[in-house]
Amino acid sequence: MKFYYLIAVITLTIFGCKDEVKKTEGDFTYFGGEVISPINDVVILSYADKIIDTLKLNSKNRFLYKFKDFKTGLYSFSLQSAITLEYQTVFLEPNDSIIFRLNTSDFDESLVYTGIGAKKNNYFINEFLQNEINEKKIYKYCLLSPEKFESKIDSLKQIKYKKLDAFKNKYKTSNLFNKIAKTNIDVSYYSSKEIYPIMHYRHNKKDIINAIPKDFYSYRKTINYNDEFLKNDYNYIKFLRNSSDNQAIRTHLVHSNNEPFSRWSLCYNLDRLTLIDSLIVNTQIKDDLLYNYTIDYLTKSKNAKNNEAILNFYLSKSKNATNKEFISSYALSIDKLRIGDKLPNVSILNFNNEVIDINTLISSPTVMSFWSNKHYSHFKESHKKIKELKVKYPEVRFIAINVDECGLPTLKKSLKINHFAFDDEYKFKDSEHSIKTLAIQPITKTIIIDKHKKIVNSNTNIFSLNFEEQLLGLINR
Repeated sequence: MKFYYLIAVITLTIFGCKDEVKKTEGDFTYFGGEVISPINDVVILSYADKIIDTLKLNSKNRFLYKFKDFKTGLYSFSLQSAITLEYQTVFLEPNDSIIFRLNTSDFDESLVYTGIGAKKNNYFINEFLQNEINEKKIYKYCLLSPEKFESKIDSLKQIKYKKLDAFKNKYKTSNLFNKIAKTNIDVSYYSSKEIYPIMHYRHNKKDIINAIPKDFYSYRKTINYNDEFLKNDYNYIKFLRNSSDNQAIRTHLVHSNNEPFSRWSLCYNLDRLTLIDSLIVNTQIKDDLLYNYTIDYLTKSKNAKNNEAILNFYLSKSKNATNKEFISSYALSIDKLRIGDKLPNVSILNFNNEVIDINTLISSPTVMSFWSNKHYSHFKESHKKIKELKVKYPEVRFIAINVDECGLPTLKKSLKINHFAFDDEYKFKDSEHSIKTLAIQPITKTIIIDKHKKIVNSNTNIFSLNFEEQLLGLINR
């Protein structure tokens, strides 16, 4: 409470005497926070996808930042939680003095703002949480006919409009706040419509699309697919992804020869990338979407020719040199992880800090999984799963490798706290090089190798429905 009292004093001192202090000398915008159970002492503040400053927490896990060259708009801040690097947005206007408080173990749900400008941001965070609740309902609504589905999500939208109107009537809001708030409601609604044919339980996508009324997507005529102001807004980007997925289906079905629809077919993914290239001209938005879809495809496809086709299309359209270099390197690494090939050698450390070549560990059927403290939930769940699999399949060796840059004491502490044994636990000697060499993305990736050190599956997941079938096949080879 002392912290907030101090901020209140600062705020009143700066903003409470406008008649006595000249505007050019006394008007400032502040952003600060208090982090409960911080993983580290760093909070990163960004604007328009560019880092403004890296802020350090003090001994009481607090910080206060005074803007020098302030611009009104949506900012983002990120910090490490127990699970991953978390992000949230904050809407800042001139003379705001906003303080957040959150607990890293319950990031979004614990986030609350105080100070001048807090109410509008609490409105946004509450809407964000409500969207997560509504999303589960909407997935169920996708089982309904188009007309009933539309009626259901129309009701959800009207509830949001009423809440926004009540908020605007109670508090003085700016035109920019009103624009952002309404846009968030609209694009969330549009996004829900876009996922309807994707999430519908019927497998015949052509029948689903033919059943949709002609005016179901009439809003597309008014959509700005290149909104510079919203290019970093979560709801807007989510809508663009869902819309790209959906619109590409219609294009794909024209020349798919009535084959069953697959999200991972080369044809559909090329159709989607082509659509993005033609629909979006904003360089950042286009590059981000092309990158995300390309990397997503490469992580799941095992067909070298298809990967090459997707990669070549991406390289011909993207203007982001850094991303192009990374994806080219990533695709090259995937190409070296073909079935039947030997696993590329990388150096790892055992828990005695001894350097070992990774292939020397393989003399029997082996499953190699990876983990990170940055993805804490996956770390715990994957180790529990491996513990079960070790009992069921004693013929298989299960190796877990940490990908973080931290030292062994940190890893041992994570394992010990969660009551996991140190058996067959290792870490990369050079994490950056090893992650690139073994194409470890996402962290859930698992590699299966046979007793002859040959790759059986370079990209599976221990939580896959058919994973145990893969293990039985491995044992019987």
